[in-house]
Amino acid sequence: MFTGIVAELGEVADIEQRGDAARLTIRGSTEGVSPGDSIAVNGVCLTVTGILEGTFTADVMGETLDRSSLGALTSGAPVNLEQSVRLADRLGGHLMQGHVDATGTIISRSPAEHWDQVRISLPASISRYVVHKGSIAVDGISLTVSALGPPGEQTWFEVCLIPETLKRTTMGARQPGEVVNLEVDVIAKYVERLMNGEANK
Repeated sequence: MFTGIVAELGEVADIEQRGDAARLTIRGSTEGVSPGDSIAVNGVCLTVTGILEGTFTADVMGETLDRSSLGALTSGAPVNLEQSVRLADRLGGHLMQGHVDATGTIISRSPAEHWDQVRISLPASISRYVVHKGSIAVDGISLTVSALGPPGEQTWFEVCLIPETLKRTTMGARQPGEVVNLEVDVIAKYVERLMNGEANK
């Protein structure tokens, strides 16, 4: 599990294509990290397979490459990093699994004096799980939905980014047209399944 509080901006050091999979080498802090640990990379839960001189490696299967923006990463690209939360840790954001539900595209960003407002497309497949003032993970960042477009085939939501988020995460440089990973609140999906009487099916 993760909380959406990005620990640091890492960097893609290398990408090794392996047919329908890839091996990522990420440059970032490896203090306290061991092979087998989980680290969220742009909101995608990956398993550490190796550690060497300030980098760690992780294998990404085809399903993850297809469903997330990781398949579009290039060497040198910045990435948001968060180690999995421990039961004794503070829950600074909201509970996240690191399982990307869909991708969205940045539609616009409007800078203000001390913060930015960013509008992101919201696929119909997950729009029912997103509510005004609720939580959503964008590239692994726990954010509050500040506005929500009308229901439709392709709607949108907005988030407001404070200076700390702009400085410490990839959202500080994301521009319209770029694709981001989205993860909705898993509790909403469980509630829906229970309400539909599908829990025992």
